[in-house]
Amino acid sequence: MSRDNRESPAPPPALVRLEAHVLRWPVKEPVRTSFGTMHDRPAVLVRVEDAEGAHGWGEAWCNFPSCGAEHRAALIESVLARLLVGRAFASAEAAYAEMTARTAVLAIQSGEPGPIAQAIAGVDIALHDLAARRRGLPLWRHLSRAAGVGGGKAGVPVYASGINPDRPGETVAALRAAGYTAFKLKVGFDAVRDVANLAEVRAAAGDGAAIMADANQAWDLATAIAMATRLAPSAPAWLEEPLRADRPVAEWQRLAAASPIALAAGENAIGEAAFAELVASRAIAVVQPDLAKWGGISGVAAVVERIAAAGLRYCPHYLGGGIGLLASAHLLAARGDADGWLEVDANENPLRTALCPPLAALAHGRITLAEAPGLGLEPDLAGLRALCA
Repeated sequence: MSRDNRESPAPPPALVRLEAHVLRWPVKEPVRTSFGTMHDRPAVLVRVEDAEGAHGWGEAWCNFPSCGAEHRAALIESVLARLLVGRAFASAEAAYAEMTARTAVLAIQSGEPGPIAQAIAGVDIALHDLAARRRGLPLWRHLSRAAGVGGGKAGVPVYASGINPDRPGETVAALRAAGYTAFKLKVGFDAVRDVANLAEVRAAAGDGAAIMADANQAWDLATAIAMATRLAPSAPAWLEEPLRADRPVAEWQRLAAASPIALAAGENAIGEAAFAELVASRAIAVVQPDLAKWGGISGVAAVVERIAAAGLRYCPHYLGGGIGLLASAHLLAARGDADGWLEVDANENPLRTALCPPLAALAHGRITLAEAPGLGLEPDLAGLRALCA
């Protein structure tokens, strides 16, 4: 057959459906942070479907304030669906680029770059799930092959996060019994209490376990320097967001130079430029993009390459339902990085556990992803709504 007579690859099918589903579980024990308390656990699940019936699932960030869940769902169905439905895209990355470009002015005009980025992220995750399902590959293997990085592996190390300031030692003991080997405490409440709580976590975790502290942007520079020194005897692996995420790079660099603890941040960075500045600052040792909050898989995968090239540590941030957590695990597994840990919120949330089956087999601080296509999950929406009733 001559070159001119070869058959062209079949064009990708058009997207025919994009929908968002809001779920909300009323918590039994509120989740406390330095800036607020969560009284329920919302989740915005995203489903896409193409003209051949293939589909995929994603999740958009919506934790604080939780009333924002309905708003993200409305953005997906009223703004993004109009940009995507009826069109075919060569890849999830192409659709991500289209959504980002077409909403750039809207994000400025509405003053809502965060919510729009979160809506785009949820859709992007769903599009990657769809693409992996069409290839018959688990998402982690699909991403590994697409990036050409090789070395992907189904096993993912995890750590328990969101540990509240009340009786943290008891919480850590229970989490150890459940199979966790690393633990992250919420701090930023009261200096004396924070120091005592971290020491209690260290005692409960044991000398060989990794522990971390998360201040959730609670301190100014002087306080952060002082607290880093006071927390250091408990030997935390990192101190997360001790400063507000929007503080000048120079402040982060001054803190890094003075702190005996490595710094972690990134969950509140939006856009490639923000991550480029963060990485280039050399102030942050552990970079923590949240793929349901900005970038989805398309955006964060590019950031992960930048993190790796700089010799820094990629540990994805995540605090939501199970689909976004599962997507975070697949992206981490795609690289097979030995020193990357997946964040798993330790607080009760059936919208996480029901939608992330690998957690049920957590052992020795690791989970193993399935070989089923895509995320390896088909949500039971009726069952989930019953859980939330």
